[in-house]
Amino acid sequence: MPSAAPPAAAMLGEHPAIRAVGDVVGRIAATPVSVLVTGETGTGKSLLAREIHRKSGRPGRFVEVACGSLPETLLESELFGHVAGAFTGAVADRPGKFLQADRGTIFLDEIATASPALQVRLLRVLQTMQFEPVGGTKTQAADVRVILATNENLERLVAEGRFRGDLFWRINVVTIEMPTLRDRAADVPLLAGHFLRAAAARAGRRVEGFTPAAAAALAAHAWPGNVRELEHAVERAVFLGRGGLVDVADLPAAVTGSPATLAIPRPVGPPACTLKIALAHPERQMILDALARHGWRRDAAAKALGINRTTLYKKVKRLGMDLAALAPSDQASTAASVSR
Repeated sequence: MPSAAPPAAAMLGEHPAIRAVGDVVGRIAATPVSVLVTGETGTGKSLLAREIHRKSGRPGRFVEVACGSLPETLLESELFGHVAGAFTGAVADRPGKFLQADRGTIFLDEIATASPALQVRLLRVLQTMQFEPVGGTKTQAADVRVILATNENLERLVAEGRFRGDLFWRINVVTIEMPTLRDRAADVPLLAGHFLRAAAARAGRRVEGFTPAAAAALAAHAWPGNVRELEHAVERAVFLGRGGLVDVADLPAAVTGSPATLAIPRPVGPPACTLKIALAHPERQMILDALARHGWRRDAAAKALGINRTTLYKKVKRLGMDLAALAPSDQASTAASVSR
């Protein structure tokens, strides 16, 4: 009999707050009830939603929609689909995310950003599971489990008239608040070890743990970016490090608090050099972080930075960066192709 799949990273830990989250998930996963997940950015709301779907037994897909990343005109089409001719560019009928999630789960992230018009439509969908595609008149239906998430205080938004009260009370049936990482700091070593093993497997390196100095730095950091920040910090350390243990020098400056890497150099010499000196350091660090997160693949790093590969090449050359020397040994050939 196959062993059960491991819990999502957001669910790892022994702190009472995260164990309480796991208890609620265990009790409501197999039910059809809608769930509202709250908590700061980076606490693992999306991972929790996936965990609920995994434990629900629903045979359909898990479909995620970042409501804040699309304008209102496109978001309704994204959720409910559209018919041919509904708007410029709608050359064919297209099913929306609700239909794609039929018999599965739809996760609506950043729900507080939904426009008043979209909130009205969502209220009806949550009540009846029926909707019409944009530009269409035929009513469609879907059997969908709905999970919503926000990092804002919806009760305050209701009081301010920025979020519909009837929609809030409709989705506020089961609310799960994800604790911040600083509030369960004792779980940092467990999470860091989990992310270390995953990153080492992707990097093809043997990394066995953390030096005492690195472990102390991880324990002392406040983690304003929560679990996501910890994951990225460990990934960066694995991809940039060279030894069998992650050392404090492999961690981001924001984690170690090292003045040598955190501080912008004070201008020395003519004032004309000041801006160039001040901007070079953070730009260089952002490029290194993006490359590390994406396995030193220049296309993926450039996309993450919002630039094309040619622009990345020019920046690397202008900054005098020898990426072949900076990259982990198993990524050196990829980095060398960026530097040339």
